[in-house]
Amino acid sequence: MRRILAPLALAAALAGCGQKSDLEPLPGQSLPPAPYGSEVRPTAEDLLALDPQAAPERSVELRKRSEEREDDPFDLPPE
Repeated sequence: MRRILAPLALAAALAGCGQKSDLEPLPGQSLPPAPYGSEVRPTAEDLLALDPQAAPERSVELRKRSEEREDDPFDLPPE
């Protein structure tokens, strides 16, 4: 029984990850309405795009060599 279930489970798992198609709403449903003040309804790609705050760019240069740490006034011992 286990010899049959393992390949079937593997085949079912692999069958789902091969689909690549455009995202569309389910039948009978629609995309969210346009945001307040906007006349253009966003597409699925627009809704999936990350805004800059969700994925900010690195603004700190990495250290090239080790340096002495400055004294941290907030590094207090536990009470």
